[in-house]
Amino acid sequence: MTDFTIVKDYFPGAIGRVAELHADYYHRQWGFGRFFEAKVATELAAFFSRYDDARDGFWAVCKKERLEGAIVIDGKDAAGPGAHLRWFIVSDGVRSQGAGNRLIQTALDFCRRKRYPAVYLWTFEGLAAARHLYEKNGFVLVEQHPGDQWGVTVNEQRFEWTPRQSDGSIG
Repeated sequence: MTDFTIVKDYFPGAIGRVAELHADYYHRQWGFGRFFEAKVATELAAFFSRYDDARDGFWAVCKKERLEGAIVIDGKDAAGPGAHLRWFIVSDGVRSQGAGNRLIQTALDFCRRKRYPAVYLWTFEGLAAARHLYEKNGFVLVEQHPGDQWGVTVNEQRFEWTPRQSDGSIG
């Protein structure tokens, strides 16, 4: 039994809490600092400033009414390079309880309903648990190279997901 719920759409405090979760985790695990936190907060705020229910999605994992994880589908360029899966994170309080998998499945179900031809995400090498979830849900590593878009040099990775005829999502 899980003691969390998945909540759809923005609610007060969500932007700050998602930025906080990213800043805390990536600082503790990877030494990311002010540049990374500011990047997450700025880009997340910009996303919500142009948020469109018809193309975008935001889901949060809540435990005892506190945001403990989130995922975003940015559908702005879905017809081009694909929808962009962004700001996927779960806190230690819900990690290993299936919250991450539920978030990814919820986001991909949304993309299937919207008939998005592809979904992509950027991450970096070394996030084994996240990579496992991506691959388990059909994402494939399509590109990797050293880069510093997070404020430190890491081996950046691009994963893509495309719905398959066999799962009934296209056609």
